[in-house]
Amino acid sequence: MLISNRAKWSLRAAALLYLLALLILPVVVIFFKTFEHGFGVAWGWMTTPAAISALSLSLLMAAIAVPLNTIFGVTCALVIVRRRGRLAAVLDSLIDLPFLVSPIIVGLALTLVYGIHGWFGTFFTDHGIRIIFAVPGMLLATIFVSLPFVVREVAPVLVEVGDEQEQAAATLGASDWQTFWRITLPSIRWGVIYGVILSTARALGEIGAVLVVSSLVAGQTLTLPLLVYQRASQLGPGAITSAYAAATELAVISVVVLLAMTTLSSRRQQSR
Repeated sequence: MLISNRAKWSLRAAALLYLLALLILPVVVIFFKTFEHGFGVAWGWMTTPAAISALSLSLLMAAIAVPLNTIFGVTCALVIVRRRGRLAAVLDSLIDLPFLVSPIIVGLALTLVYGIHGWFGTFFTDHGIRIIFAVPGMLLATIFVSLPFVVREVAPVLVEVGDEQEQAAATLGASDWQTFWRITLPSIRWGVIYGVILSTARALGEIGAVLVVSSLVAGQTLTLPLLVYQRASQLGPGAITSAYAAATELAVISVVVLLAMTTLSSRRQQSR
């Protein structure tokens, strides 16, 4: 019994040290470096026109990508769980593609398809629509990388709740829309909310795919993660401080997302 307790506490200590070294310590260093020269200096870098524009663009991308992926994710989850069949099996396999493919490859693929010399690039260019090295291409990359989260959170919930209530509603004469809004959606709401939070975090923090299709122009095609990347690659006494300031904004957003996930996770367990 004594050995068992020692092993238990040793595992807990190892886990805490692991989290401390990989998660907590880097975040603490980021905050320390950000405010090393005073709050005023850090705030000045956070409120530059480039920083405000980058934050606004990141929020805009998430505001467009997350609702689209939510609608798509709920629909796909219903097809995978309720319909099944060969099409559902293929769809279930394709959903995980963003997890398997490197974001850099995603950006490259978008360039090959929608670039000036891509498959559809000439068509859009002739009609005055620029996709690659512009906001539309960055939005496509963001949608792709954040696509699977709602599906993967909603599908297990659909399996768990079953379809007995939906069948009962159909027997009583309810339409498909009435059944969805009054029966299905309330039963999967926590899965949807959790998936939305994960999708938002992924959309706000994406850099690999967006970097490939962005022109890195401040005020136009520079998101907050790209601003950190750009400032970190610059030279000068204030470059590192400015990069840490932008990274702190991302860290604060990450902490907010983590707190939301923790709160919703506890409520999700209580509702079961």
